[in-house]
Amino acid sequence: MKKTPLRNFHVPLSEELYNQLRAEAERSRQSAIALARYAMAWWLQQQQKAVLDENIRAYAAQGAGTPADLDQELEAASVDHLLDEEKGI
Repeated sequence: MKKTPLRNFHVPLSEELYNQLRAEAERSRQSAIALARYAMAWWLQQQQKAVLDENIRAYAAQGAGTPADLDQELEAASVDHLLDEEKGI
Protein backbone atom coordinates (compact mmCIF):
# COMPACT_ATOMS: atom_id res chain seq x y z
CA MET A 1 0.00 0.00 0.00
CA LYS A 2 1.40 3.36 -1.05
CA LYS A 3 1.55 5.95 1.73
CA THR A 4 0.47 9.50 1.08
CA PRO A 5 3.15 11.93 2.19
CA LEU A 6 2.13 14.01 5.19
CA ARG A 7 2.76 17.72 5.58
CA ASN A 8 3.06 19.56 8.85
CA PHE A 9 0.95 22.65 9.43
CA HIS A 10 1.51 24.76 12.52
CA VAL A 11 -1.74 26.20 13.91
CA PRO A 12 -1.49 28.44 16.97
CA LEU A 13 -4.55 27.98 19.20
CA SER A 14 -5.99 30.12 21.93
CA GLU A 15 -5.68 28.64 25.41
CA GLU A 16 -9.45 28.03 25.49
CA LEU A 17 -9.54 26.24 22.13
CA TYR A 18 -6.47 24.21 23.02
CA ASN A 19 -8.04 23.12 26.31
CA GLN A 20 -11.33 22.22 24.60
CA LEU A 21 -9.49 20.14 22.01
CA ARG A 22 -7.45 18.34 24.65
CA ALA A 23 -10.54 17.66 26.78
CA GLU A 24 -12.44 16.25 23.81
CA ALA A 25 -9.46 14.14 22.80
CA GLU A 26 -9.31 12.68 26.29
CA ARG A 27 -13.08 12.16 26.45
CA SER A 28 -13.24 10.43 23.06
CA ARG A 29 -9.94 8.57 23.57
CA GLN A 30 -8.56 9.91 20.32
CA SER A 31 -5.52 12.02 19.68
CA ALA A 32 -5.93 15.78 19.49
CA ILE A 33 -4.22 15.62 16.10
CA ALA A 34 -6.82 13.15 14.78
CA LEU A 35 -9.65 15.38 16.02
CA ALA A 36 -8.07 18.48 14.50
CA ARG A 37 -7.61 16.69 11.15
CA TYR A 38 -11.21 15.51 11.24
CA ALA A 39 -12.48 19.02 12.07
CA MET A 40 -10.49 20.60 9.24
CA ALA A 41 -11.55 17.93 6.73
CA TRP A 42 -15.20 18.32 7.77
CA TRP A 43 -15.05 22.12 7.44
CA LEU A 44 -13.44 21.92 4.01
CA GLN A 45 -16.12 19.44 2.89
CA GLN A 46 -18.84 21.86 4.07
CA GLN A 47 -17.19 24.66 2.10
CA GLN A 48 -17.16 22.50 -1.04
CA LYS A 49 -20.86 21.71 -0.56
CA ALA A 50 -21.64 25.41 -0.13
CA VAL A 51 -19.84 26.24 -3.38
CA LEU A 52 -21.72 23.47 -5.20
CA ASP A 53 -25.05 24.69 -3.75
CA GLU A 54 -24.30 28.23 -4.88
CA ASN A 55 -23.37 27.04 -8.37
CA ILE A 56 -26.64 25.09 -8.61
CA ARG A 57 -28.62 28.15 -7.42
CA ALA A 58 -26.86 30.37 -9.98
CA TYR A 59 -27.55 27.85 -12.77
CA ALA A 60 -31.22 27.59 -11.79
CA ALA A 61 -31.58 31.38 -11.63
CA GLN A 62 -29.91 31.76 -15.01
CA GLY A 63 -32.23 29.17 -16.59
CA ALA A 64 -35.43 30.42 -14.95
CA GLY A 65 -38.05 31.26 -17.57
CA THR A 66 -35.96 29.88 -20.42
CA PRO A 67 -36.46 26.63 -22.35
CA ALA A 68 -33.97 25.06 -19.91
CA ASP A 69 -36.47 25.72 -17.10
CA LEU A 70 -38.93 23.13 -15.82
CA ASP A 71 -41.21 21.71 -18.49
CA GLN A 72 -44.40 23.81 -18.46
CA GLU A 73 -46.72 20.82 -18.87
CA LEU A 74 -45.02 18.99 -16.01
CA GLU A 75 -45.20 22.10 -13.84
CA ALA A 76 -48.92 22.53 -14.57
CA ALA A 77 -49.60 18.87 -13.78
CA SER A 78 -47.72 19.24 -10.49
CA VAL A 79 -49.72 22.30 -9.50
CA ASP A 80 -52.99 20.54 -10.40
CA HIS A 81 -51.92 17.51 -8.33
CA LEU A 82 -51.06 19.65 -5.31
CA LEU A 83 -54.36 21.52 -5.56
CA ASP A 84 -56.26 18.22 -5.81
CA GLU A 85 -54.44 16.92 -2.71
CA GLU A 86 -55.32 20.10 -0.85
CA LYS A 87 -58.99 19.62 -1.76
CA GLY A 88 -58.81 15.96 -0.68
CA ILE A 89 -59.54 14.61 -4.14
